[in-house]
Amino acid sequence: MIWAQTPDGVIGVDNTIPWRVPEDMARFREITTGHTVVMGRRTWESLPARFRPLPGRRNIVVTRQRDWSAEGAETAGSVEAALDLAAPATTWVMGGGEIYRHALPYATELLITEVDTEVHGDAYAPEFGPEWRSADPEAWLESESGLRYRTRRFERQ
Repeated sequence: MIWAQTPDGVIGVDNTIPWRVPEDMARFREITTGHTVVMGRRTWESLPARFRPLPGRRNIVVTRQRDWSAEGAETAGSVEAALDLAAPATTWVMGGGEIYRHALPYATELLITEVDTEVHGDAYAPEFGPEWRSADPEAWLESESGLRYRTRRFERQ
């Protein structure tokens, strides 16, 4: 799974990412290109139209709306169905909050960018427990946008 969050766990507000860290977006693109990405319908709809589907990736959208479709997107009725559809390919779950919570029991790796900002959000990263081992976090970097950020990697033990 891959996401960016504030120290308080905020990942979004009003179906948008409430900060701009271009370096993290480039990292996301580098890591996920050539692989399958799984996202919720609202996350799909939050992507700028020119980026739908995300190029160079198989896009699977989880939705409860049986009649929903979009060019370039495969659909699944649940996270479990999406992961079954994606198997055995390398798959990155990319949001939103509800999708992360449902996918966490299946995850083996978490790539989290911490963005050093305070935002009142309405979407939060999932909480995870001691079964996740953290590699040492990278040093704080400064984005061209002026925000500090760092990357953390966790593996399930």
